[in-house]
Amino acid sequence: LGVIRRTEFWGSRSSKNEELWNTDLEDVVSELPNEAPQFPFVERDFAVFTPYRKGEALNDIFVEQGTGIVSKRDRMAFHESETAAWQSAEDIVKLDEASFRSRYALPADVRDWRYPWARADVVANHDRRNVIPAIYRPFDKRYFFYTGNARGFIGWPVRTLTRHFAHRPNFGMIFSRQATVEGQPYNHILAVEDICDNRGIYSNKGIASIAPLYTYGEAELPIDALETPLRTINFDPKIYAAICKAAGLKPSPDAGTGEAFRTLTGTARPTEVKVFDYIYGVLHAPAYRATYAQFLKIDFPRIPYPRDPATFADVSEKGEALRRLHLMEPVAIGDTPYAYRGDGDDIVAPGYPRFDKGRVHINPEQYFDKVPAVAWGLHTGGYQPAQKWLKDRRGRMLSWDDIGHYQRIVKILAETDRIMHDITLPIE
Repeated sequence: LGVIRRTEFWGSRSSKNEELWNTDLEDVVSELPNEAPQFPFVERDFAVFTPYRKGEALNDIFVEQGTGIVSKRDRMAFHESETAAWQSAEDIVKLDEASFRSRYALPADVRDWRYPWARADVVANHDRRNVIPAIYRPFDKRYFFYTGNARGFIGWPVRTLTRHFAHRPNFGMIFSRQATVEGQPYNHILAVEDICDNRGIYSNKGIASIAPLYTYGEAELPIDALETPLRTINFDPKIYAAICKAAGLKPSPDAGTGEAFRTLTGTARPTEVKVFDYIYGVLHAPAYRATYAQFLKIDFPRIPYPRDPATFADVSEKGEALRRLHLMEPVAIGDTPYAYRGDGDDIVAPGYPRFDKGRVHINPEQYFDKVPAVAWGLHTGGYQPAQKWLKDRRGRMLSWDDIGHYQRIVKILAETDRIMHDITLPIE
């Protein structure tokens, strides 16, 4: 292997050129180690990397994973209610092509979405039960018409992954590889109970990966018979067994049935849920994010094996609290002390929202009160949910349900910050 040396200069072009002319590079360059597998051209702390790579890559822990769905036509595909989503399917059947394109402002067809394919898909699967939820953006659930047919109503429906969520009890996590926000720690992780849009946690860099906790049999969506088929724990068996051994647990004999995995808490949780929550807690631990920041920028996160059963139990407990918050479970959220004040039309005005001294203003007259600054600024991936959710509703009147939903988002973000900073994760 060749020898790589490097240095760097900062400043204007002229100042850097001058420094290059006046510097003996032999005095300032440093030799980089030839470290597999990346062989980086920048300096890295490989004393930290050695213990880090003893953990398991997140994409290796889950057997089945995939990208989020790609609608190719968001305005037509994603809607805030089941009724509106079904109406879009009705419209493509009942309206002529020109009227349909005009109503949904459709641009020209592309490789993965064409009007004839979309209409044929809906006509062949014209059933309202094909309307299912999706996570469009953090804490922003939408509805869409889904049949699993490639290049149908949805341009890229990812049937092999979506079928593990559609009409079936499950949850999972959405995460990104090589995605960072300048000045922010790794935060590209979110627990979800539905399939996600491929830009669910990042808008302009990288495509989200989704990994379900459980996978279901090969049967297609249970539209005619809604019985739940057999399911399997979606962890690599060897890695799952090794984590359980380090945690002092016995792997679950099977994945069970029903929805008890969602309602059981604490020590009553199934083993696979405890492991899921441990992973989720690790990924939110400030010490983990800070120590391994340079490596979290370049590949899938690696999850350390728990040091001992006590560490596992503590981190898993915090991960459970975060998961329940992020799945927006009412009991986990509790009270939302962020009063909505002011008289007005409830419309999010252009140029808003704005944050000022604990108030989130949606227009000059109305605001949410006593909002913590940390909730306003907290990132989930490439988004700041307390800002993004309102920005996506500019020009719209907030309903009573919208107001309550936003208050819950604020509480989730405030509690996320509190719980994260209570996670103690020993780092080698």
